[in-house]
Amino acid sequence: MPSHSFAHFIECRLCVNVDHVATVRQARGTDEPDPARAAVLAELGGADGITVHLREDRRHIQDRDVDLLLATVRTYVNLELAATDGVLTLAEAWAPPQVTLVPEKREEVTTEGGLDLSNGTDRIRTAIERLRGVGSRVSLFIDPDEASVVASAELGADAVELHTGEYANSPDAATANRELERLDEAARIGAEAGLGIHAGHGLTYENVQPVAAIVDCEELNIGHSIVSRSVLVGIERAVFEMGQLVRGVRA
Repeated sequence: MPSHSFAHFIECRLCVNVDHVATVRQARGTDEPDPARAAVLAELGGADGITVHLREDRRHIQDRDVDLLLATVRTYVNLELAATDGVLTLAEAWAPPQVTLVPEKREEVTTEGGLDLSNGTDRIRTAIERLRGVGSRVSLFIDPDEASVVASAELGADAVELHTGEYANSPDAATANRELERLDEAARIGAEAGLGIHAGHGLTYENVQPVAAIVDCEELNIGHSIVSRSVLVGIERAVFEMGQLVRGVRA
């Protein structure tokens, strides 16, 4: 297991979330734009992985999208889902390289926070066991606090994705710095516990570099900001520009 200082040599992967490509498609109920085609261009732009969230209400990504992505993505697919039986059964059949378990509320616009691991974690533990049983690496989307990190390790997760929303939505520099310290400390604790450290939520071209600079962080999941920029410059260029920011800070 690498030490905190050795983690300076860890490359930070950029996983591109293509959910909102599907959001545009579903707005008209048509067949375009296709997230699978977007994923091809994202990889050409330098994406290290492709992330999609299969929500229970199927508001954007559909089962067919996951089928196509698993068949065509050349890097790897990180499948986000809630620990509920219906989508878990699908995930077991798909056996994606990586699954990230996330909380999910029907009424939310986007994921609002990390998993609550303070009690009632039998469902999470069972989900981890089921997914690892088919060979998937399992990450838990959590808030950046010590209790959640420790609980994730005890539950048998392979990795955690630290929720960066509080940092991204900070009203001022002082608050942002405090949230960065929380993220850095949670990353350090997780790495020392043998967990892979991922991060994501609300990251943009303007705020990503301080998070990418966290030495133990090995994967960033970014979607909305990249898809938004791709409307103006194209997805291949949008991914390339984000990759330059993420990798440049480690150079």
